[in-house]
Amino acid sequence: MGCSNSKPGRAPGSKPVIHLEKDLQEGSGTPGAMPHSLGHNEGVSTDNTPDSGDTKNLRIKLVLLGDSGVGKSCIVLRFVRGQFDASSKVTVGASFLSQTVTLQDTTVKFEIWDTAGQERYASLAPLYYRGASAATVVYDITNVESFQKAKFWVKELQKHGSPGIVMALVGNKADLRVDRAVNVEEAQAYADQNGMFFIETSAKTADNINELFESIARRLPRGPGTTPKRVAPHGRG
Repeated sequence: MGCSNSKPGRAPGSKPVIHLEKDLQEGSGTPGAMPHSLGHNEGVSTDNTPDSGDTKNLRIKLVLLGDSGVGKSCIVLRFVRGQFDASSKVTVGASFLSQTVTLQDTTVKFEIWDTAGQERYASLAPLYYRGASAATVVYDITNVESFQKAKFWVKELQKHGSPGIVMALVGNKADLRVDRAVNVEEAQAYADQNGMFFIETSAKTADNINELFESIARRLPRGPGTTPKRVAPHGRG
């Protein structure tokens, strides 16, 4: 996994919107390497916390999908460690990290699987998104082909993903707007048509990275029989 050698940082002038508790765990790149077994509700584990009233703890399996080079690893490392490395290496197989988001009434621990984008690893992807409660499909806003590949992964999730999976369409590298090849309107329309929420991010500047995961956390079902919430994203970068 790349993006791991730079110093922690936050975008200039940005404000912390969520409380992050560092909980770094790295697996060996296989689904069986997860440190905890997930709950029976398709990757969601819910525990009542005795000392916190109605607060619930959710442990969520989240998978990142997208073409190679779109910045999936950089998004994860920016979210978990506050780091960015422009010379990041390509992910081989998959990498695992975890991070906790604290909302007003819920604590969500994301167990994040960052999958390889190379074609030769495509057949392994179902091993990682099986049982996932959330998926982030990433493309590069300067690369039309990566947007088409994102559509492929959306179809795969619709066919084989968990029922009610929360899906986010993420246009990364928003700091390169001058080289934009995928229009915001086109991406937003596609997301709307497929029941996803859309946001543009920049792992380089940290723009909308925390907002992405906070939005996913807010959309997660909170109990049996509930469906993902539709909440307007915090911005499109």
